[in-house]
Amino acid sequence: MSDFLTHECGIAAVRLRKPLAYYQDRYGTSLWGMNKLFLLMEKQHNRGQDGTGIGCVKLNMPIGQPYVQRRRGIEKDALAEIYRKELKNFHKLARKGILKPKDPASVKTHFDFGGEVLVGHLRYGTSGEFDVGSCHPYLRRSNWPTRTLMVMGNFNMTNATELNQVLIERGQHPVFGTDTQTVLEEIGYHLDEAHSDLYRQLRDEGIAGHEIPGRISAALNVPRLISESASAWDGGYAICGVIGNGDMFVMRDPRGIRPCHMLVTDEVIAFTSERVPLMTIFEVEADQVKVVEPGTVVTIKADGSMATTSFAAPQPHTPCSFERIYFSRGNDPEIYRERKAMGAALVAQVVGSIDGAFDKTVFSFIPNTAETAYHGLMDGLRMHRREEVRAAILKGVTEGKLTAELVDDLILRNWPRGEKVANKDIKMRTFIAQDKSRDQMVSLVYDITYGVVNPGDNLVVLDDSIVRGTTLKKSILNILARTHPAKIVICSTAPQIRYPDCYGIDMADLGRFIAFQAAVGLHKRAGRTALLDRIYQKCLAEMDKPPAERSNCVKEVYACFTDEDISAEISRMIYPEKTDWKGQVEVIFQTIENLRSSIEGPTGDWYFTGDYPTVGGFSMVNMAYIRWHEGISGRSYDLPL
Repeated sequence: MSDFLTHECGIAAVRLRKPLAYYQDRYGTSLWGMNKLFLLMEKQHNRGQDGTGIGCVKLNMPIGQPYVQRRRGIEKDALAEIYRKELKNFHKLARKGILKPKDPASVKTHFDFGGEVLVGHLRYGTSGEFDVGSCHPYLRRSNWPTRTLMVMGNFNMTNATELNQVLIERGQHPVFGTDTQTVLEEIGYHLDEAHSDLYRQLRDEGIAGHEIPGRISAALNVPRLISESASAWDGGYAICGVIGNGDMFVMRDPRGIRPCHMLVTDEVIAFTSERVPLMTIFEVEADQVKVVEPGTVVTIKADGSMATTSFAAPQPHTPCSFERIYFSRGNDPEIYRERKAMGAALVAQVVGSIDGAFDKTVFSFIPNTAETAYHGLMDGLRMHRREEVRAAILKGVTEGKLTAELVDDLILRNWPRGEKVANKDIKMRTFIAQDKSRDQMVSLVYDITYGVVNPGDNLVVLDDSIVRGTTLKKSILNILARTHPAKIVICSTAPQIRYPDCYGIDMADLGRFIAFQAAVGLHKRAGRTALLDRIYQKCLAEMDKPPAERSNCVKEVYACFTDEDISAEISRMIYPEKTDWKGQVEVIFQTIENLRSSIEGPTGDWYFTGDYPTVGGFSMVNMAYIRWHEGISGRSYDLPL
C-alpha cells in the first residue's frame, strides 16, 4: 500500500492447561508459555510496531504473593526490548539465588511472568498523543483478585462518547480520549456488581471469610457480565480479558468485523488475531485453528473449564475486507489464495488499458505487500494470452493458414512480461515522518531497476489500495517516470475508498480520500457547489435523528458519477509533479463485484460502498462530512454523535 495505513492492533494470549512442572519436564523450561507468547506476537508484528504490552496472571497464589503483572513499552523494537528485560531479570534473580530456574515453583513465585495466563498486545499509535499509557493491556487493580481486571484488544467503539456518559451517570469518573478505558471500566463495573452480590450472599449465609474468595471465584458468571457489559457497544472488536483470579475471556463483535482465532490442545489454549501464527508456533495444521465466532465469548475459568457462549443476538457477518487485501500476513492459505484472485480479477481492465499490447508492456508491483496479488495478475494475464493463442491456432487450422511464422509470432512474442521495477532497498519507516519530509524520504526508500523498461513501453504497476494518492503523486510516480514509459497504469486490488472507517483502521478523515477529492472536484468544475451545501444540511438533519434511524447522506456525493468518471479524475489528479515526463497515467480500481467474488465468505466493504454494518457507522460518516464542510480535520468519532 503506497499510502501507509495503520491497523489497531494485534492480540495474543496463552492459557497453559498443565502445571509449570509439566513444561519444565517436557520442554526443559518453565517459561514455555512466555516464550510462546513472544513468538506469537513476533509473528504478528505487522499489526503494530509503535507500542507493546504483555500481562500475566498466576493461578492459586498464596495470600500476600503478587498474582498479576504487566509491562508496556513504546521504545524502538519495544517487543524485543520488553522480553530482553524480562529474561535479563530472570537470569539476575537466578544468579542471586533468589530463583531456581529448574524449579517451577520457584519460577512461579519469584518471576513476574512465570504464570499460567499470559497475554500480549501490539499497537499502532493512530491518533492523538501516543505514549506508554496508551498501550494495552489496561489494568484495573484491587486487593480482591476477583475484582482485578486486565483488558486488551483490537477494536474501536464508535459510540465511546455515549458509553462514557453512561459511566458518568452512574457516578464514575471515566478518562476521556480512549475507548479502551471505557471498555475496561464498563466490564469492571459489572464485575464489581457481580462480586458485591456474591459477597453479600455468602456473608449472609455465614460463610467464613477465608472461604469467600474461593467461592466468589467459582461462582463468577463471566459470560453474563460480558453480555451485560457489551449490550450498548457499537463497533468492531476482538477483546481479551483476564480477571485476577485467573478467569479468562476472549470475545468478538457480533458482525465479526475484527478477526480472532483460537487453538485448543491438551497443553494450551491460545488466541491470536491471525491464524498463521498459531499454525507456525505450535506446528499444527490449518483445520486445527478455529475462528472465534462473531458474537461469542470464549471463557476459560480458573479451574481450566472452557465454554463458548453467545453474548449478543445473531447479526449478518461483515468481516473487514482490508484484512484480506492488506493487513493479514500473506502466508495464510486463504489470504494467499484470495489475494491472487484479486490480482487475477483485474485482467480484463488491464488488457483494455494496454490495448492487448503485451509485447510493449512491463508488469510490476509496489509495495512488497502487493506481490501475492501481482502473481495472481500475472497468472491471469498468461491464461488470457493462452486463450488468445489457442483461438488463433484453431482459426489458422480451420482456414488452412497455420504457418511457422504465425506460430512463432503467436507463441514466442507478445507474452506478459514481469519485472521488479521498484525496489525498497532500505528499511525506513517513512510513515512516521512529518508530512513535509515524508515525500523526500519515500523517494530515497524506493529506487528503480534501470534498463528493464524500454522507452515507449507501457508500465503496469499493482498496488494494494489507493487511499490518499499523495505518495503516488509526489514520490512514486516521479520515480517510475524515470523509466520513460509511454504510459503508467496503476492498478489497485481494492476498489475506490470513498468512505471513512470507524472500526479500527486509520482511515477516518473523509477529506483526505482521493476518491472523495475527485468527486468534489468534478462537482465544483460543473458548478454544483450548491449540491455540496445541500448534502451538508442533510447530514446535519440526519444527526438530529435517533442513531438507529440515520442513513448515509454522503452517498449523494458520488451518485451522479460512474466509477470510470472518478478513476479518470484521480488519474488526472495524481499526475507526477517535478518531472518533464509527458506520458499518460491511468488508474484502475478493482470492482466491488470482483472483490466479493475473490473473497471466500461474507465481506465487509463499507469503505467502498458506504453500507455500514452498525448504526455507529452512519452517524460517523455524516459527522465526517460535516467536519469536512466546516474545515475541521480529524476523526469524526472522537466527537459526540
